[in-house]
Amino acid sequence: MSAFAKIKAIQNTLSASEAKLAAFTLSSPTAMRELSSSQLAKTVGVSQSSVVKFAQKLGYKGYPAFKLSVVDAINKKAQNNSRLHGEITVDDEFNDMADKLLAGKINVLTETRNLNEKEAFTAAVNKVLGAKRILISGVGGSAIVCRDLCYKLQKLGLQAVNDTDSHVQLALAATLDAHDVVIAISESGSTLEVARVVKEAQRHQSSVISITRYGKTPINQLADIKLYSVAESESTRLSSIHARTAQNLVIDLLFIALIQASENGRGILARTNKAFQRMRAS
Repeated sequence: MSAFAKIKAIQNTLSASEAKLAAFTLSSPTAMRELSSSQLAKTVGVSQSSVVKFAQKLGYKGYPAFKLSVVDAINKKAQNNSRLHGEITVDDEFNDMADKLLAGKINVLTETRNLNEKEAFTAAVNKVLGAKRILISGVGGSAIVCRDLCYKLQKLGLQAVNDTDSHVQLALAATLDAHDVVIAISESGSTLEVARVVKEAQRHQSSVISITRYGKTPINQLADIKLYSVAESESTRLSSIHARTAQNLVIDLLFIALIQASENGRGILARTNKAFQRMRAS
């Protein structure tokens, strides 16, 4: 995972000392090439133990691993430094607006890809393919993504269900058992309606796959398998657009991974495609 993507994802949840370290890492990452943990602590004005704890909070064993990840992120960023940055404004010409939107989407897609590990997707694929039923839960803008994922899974012959009404989702969760799976989609990871569905499903020993922002959230803390999506900061006007972009990448990755893993699913998908071909030909 990208060190920068991790920091940005949990930036609003950091303590004062952690916030100082995060700000320094994002603003002066190249300076860290030559800094030991004690030197970084002195430069930023925090204790050395704060540096180690910050690295561990980001998922690294210690400062050396964190520093290596930062250097790697710098090198990758240098390979593509020609993107147009900045928020879209009402005064932007069409070409500037289009370029900014494209750059923002590319950034969100790249960071979402960097936050997700192969092992998590492999576990999600195995869990979904082994499920008797799959309930997909989400509300608001995420409900659109839920509907898309449900349709994709149904095309593979999987018993996926979804409803935009959170009360219906809760009722369906109450009918699940240990052979079933809930896929919980929430940009914030703290959507109350989705958390209720997850808790109800777990009362009946159902497994949970979460698709939320990176970091500790009420929903992914409950999940057995955690997948991550990235959106722009809350102050960004296009956050909802970028959130859907990131979530769509995650469900598309899951869909393709399921196709690769399931010969039966590939056969059913071929049959559904032929049905559409016959419809167009008639």
